[in-house]
Amino acid sequence: MKKWSYFIVLCGITLISGCTHDSVFEPESNTIITLKWNQAYASETKENVMLGLNWALGSIGAASKLAVSLDQNRRFQLDLDDLGFSVNAKNQIKKLHESLKQSEEYQQTGGIDLGRYVTLILGASEHYYAITGVPKRLSDVMANYQLEMRKGYVNNSVVSNKHRIISFSKQVGLRQLFLSAEIDSINEQVLEFETVEIMENGHLRFGVYGADSIRINASDPGFSEAGKPAKCMWCHEGRISPLFSSQKDKAGFLSYLQLKDTLEWFSSNLTQKQLQINGGVDFGKKQDHTQMELLYISFMYPSAARLSEEWRMPLSVVESKLSGLSTTTYAEFPFLGDVYRRSEVNSFSPYEVLSVSTSVREYSVEEVNHIN
Repeated sequence: MKKWSYFIVLCGITLISGCTHDSVFEPESNTIITLKWNQAYASETKENVMLGLNWALGSIGAASKLAVSLDQNRRFQLDLDDLGFSVNAKNQIKKLHESLKQSEEYQQTGGIDLGRYVTLILGASEHYYAITGVPKRLSDVMANYQLEMRKGYVNNSVVSNKHRIISFSKQVGLRQLFLSAEIDSINEQVLEFETVEIMENGHLRFGVYGADSIRINASDPGFSEAGKPAKCMWCHEGRISPLFSSQKDKAGFLSYLQLKDTLEWFSSNLTQKQLQINGGVDFGKKQDHTQMELLYISFMYPSAARLSEEWRMPLSVVESKLSGLSTTTYAEFPFLGDVYRRSEVNSFSPYEVLSVSTSVREYSVEEVNHIN
């Protein structure tokens, strides 16, 4: 009799556990994490989601694409060992995985929202810097390159409200550095620096540094609209950005046309090299990076339907809970419909979550760091 009672109790525990975690995977180490795709809009497909995720992983150094099968609950496992990350990148991401797995979200649902994951690897500057290995000091970046004597001068930038001096090294294979110094046009004082490097997988690596040459999380909004590294990715689209407006020539620097032609040559040459890389994203379709942006934007600006799936609540319950909040339309992607701001819906979540930065692209009032 006691054996049957034990069996019944054990089955009950199993059923309860199954209902809680909905057939989740069991990660064996911190190289593996379970992610959950919560559909953000009607036309979002698994193919688009995987495309966006692979652009996100490539942007932090992955050399191989992720190929996975989703279970009936749209969950899948990401294994760092399958993605060709450097030892440093793997070690840093493993730290993030540890923090994620300790969250109530992971423990109650058996996984982490895919949008949250992408937001944390791209939209938290300290995470991005740690994973990609962007040095804390500008001098450590410069030590790896020899800048050319010729420089460009930008006095009509569409990004900065200051003037910029553009320096660059020679393009040797996939190795090259671009250095932008934001300067005061009156006293020529350097206010800020931005760096662009080409990683081994063909993606670009971005860094922002203050006037003291120490790494910072985002560009000062008073100087520039460059924002955070994630905004650099969005703007550059995996290429060396051209000049978007004409410039006045300045003595001692490349003329406007010379700088324009130089940047276009660098970009074209880089694209040719990117197309020869096997295993990663298709650099011939750079507009595909939009799927990466949609993953974090639809997370930061979720619809009630997305939250219903994410929180595993009926849509009517979600709408009732959020009835006191106003919705907005995200201008860049209006097809997302009426959406909420993530910061405003957090308190209604049925479980505690690992926090994200206030903004993915712009200077954030609250900038998270769950790695260090």
